[in-house]
Amino acid sequence: MNGEFRERVDAALGDFLARQEPRWPRGAPYDVLGLLKRFVMGGGKRLRPAFCYQGWRGAGGSDADEVIVAAGALELFHAFALIHDDIIDGSALRRGLPSVHEQFPARSPHFGRNAALLCGDLCAAWAEQMFGECGLPPERVLRAHAEFSRMRTEVIAGQYLDLAAAGDSVDAALTVVRMKGARYTVTRPLRIGARLAGGDDVLCAALAAFGDPLGDAFQLRDDVLGVFGDPGITGKPVLDDLREGKPTVLMALTRAAAGPAQRGRLAALFGDPALDESGAAELRGIIVDTGALAGVEQLIRAGRDEALAALDAIPIPGEVRKELAELASATVDRAR
Repeated sequence: MNGEFRERVDAALGDFLARQEPRWPRGAPYDVLGLLKRFVMGGGKRLRPAFCYQGWRGAGGSDADEVIVAAGALELFHAFALIHDDIIDGSALRRGLPSVHEQFPARSPHFGRNAALLCGDLCAAWAEQMFGECGLPPERVLRAHAEFSRMRTEVIAGQYLDLAAAGDSVDAALTVVRMKGARYTVTRPLRIGARLAGGDDVLCAALAAFGDPLGDAFQLRDDVLGVFGDPGITGKPVLDDLREGKPTVLMALTRAAAGPAQRGRLAALFGDPALDESGAAELRGIIVDTGALAGVEQLIRAGRDEALAALDAIPIPGEVRKELAELASATVDRAR
């Protein structure tokens, strides 16, 4: 994804957010508006808009500002998901800065959390508004909106499964991966873009064959970085997932391969809210020693390879194929 594309997405987001200020209800605190502007504009990989744009181009769409606006709406939906995810996980940092719920004054024990919930809801509403106002033909927007709606449902259902710790087995954890993060990162944005350009069911099925395994690989990489990443690069703590006892594929593989002594240490350390760096280092050692880290890396490579093989079969222009291959690499081979 080149810098020019990101600048165009950021410009569309900036224009949309600027238009919200004169519409802001009288008496409502402006600090909320400013905080959300900083959060939305303050970082992020812009992967979802990029996949949406390439879905549009793959379906024969020509470059247009209107599709950049529609793609930018996905970044507002992403902001909603991040804000709520940080509340649920109790994460204090996002993109190297305090999470949204940490940025509110402590007027009451739950004020920051409750205010951030409303901020997330507002981002979801804005995503809907920005998408609907993108300027493309209404019949195309309506067709793409069906994909948008499925994306929202999948993310929320996946978040619930994650919250309910329904990922204790490898298969269950992979289901959470697919629903919570994988599809809404790659497959749905691709298909939204394709539908906006009039893409048919055959093309959308082919895009899913590429997007699903790549999205899985993306989310698995995210889970690895959540435990083994460099906070200075990822902008997120590396203790949160371990303290929370997050039911990832990485930990499901670890439990499945652990010996009796290792299972005892997992029970004592994993999910301990007071876990310190020494305990985290011990957990990382168990993850490595059981072969779980190597197993996840193998799954990541397999997902990338499956996606690239599927990409070769999609009936899209060669330029789009090249861009999607580069996006695949950026999605999987990353440090943040």
